[in-house]
Amino acid sequence: MLHMRDVWVNWFEGEENSYNVCEFFEWKKSDRIELLDQVAVVRITDTLLDYIENTLQELPEELLADVYKQSFIRQKNERNALEYCFIATNGTRALIVDTLGYHTPIRKSRMVPRQEEQLRKLVEDHPVSDYYMDYLECDKQYHMLSPEPHLMHGLVRREKQLKQLLFMAFDQLYCQAELAELRYWYTEWAPHKYHEIQLMSFDEAWDGLFNDIKHGWSKRHENYCQAMIKGQPFFEKLWELQQPQEKKKTKR
Repeated sequence: MLHMRDVWVNWFEGEENSYNVCEFFEWKKSDRIELLDQVAVVRITDTLLDYIENTLQELPEELLADVYKQSFIRQKNERNALEYCFIATNGTRALIVDTLGYHTPIRKSRMVPRQEEQLRKLVEDHPVSDYYMDYLECDKQYHMLSPEPHLMHGLVRREKQLKQLLFMAFDQLYCQAELAELRYWYTEWAPHKYHEIQLMSFDEAWDGLFNDIKHGWSKRHENYCQAMIKGQPFFEKLWELQQPQEKKKTKR
């Protein structure tokens, strides 16, 4: 079993999509960065790495057995073992995983670039462990609250999180809105389609609005999101968390 020492991690907990496990350059000062004393390393197939990155489903039993209590963290001068914590790599990409004692990848972290390069050299001549999984080929279902990766492609951390907030507002709109309200919000986005929108059914208006707005991210998307969530305390709190520190200080 290969190991790495003194590995920095920034845990993202409960994330089933790889785009929500942020790369090092998107880590924030407010994130909780930890130093792991020792971490087990497993070289795995591309398919298994994709699976671990993009699901919260059970990991292969053989993999769990191989890494069991092979990783450690120092806490108050004590060196404590982590039940199932490891670095998974295909030789190019890497992901640090901690199951918190369960059999699913609850916490995930990217690596510091310098350490990722060290990892590539470490596993360069190491064979791939081909762990058996009879459910590996399961088809993942994407939906409004778990958007397809291509809809987040090219966005930075703040943009992705605001876009997910917008999709949460869309999900609520779809579940609760009457036709008139849906037409109103579609017209707000596309005023040049006003007359066309007034003749649309609920499903036509919904499909049109979502298809018009789902790609990319811009200042216009951001302003539209802010308008949609106005007066909704839960959404407004999530919005506030994504605002630059300068804006927060100005508001105070």
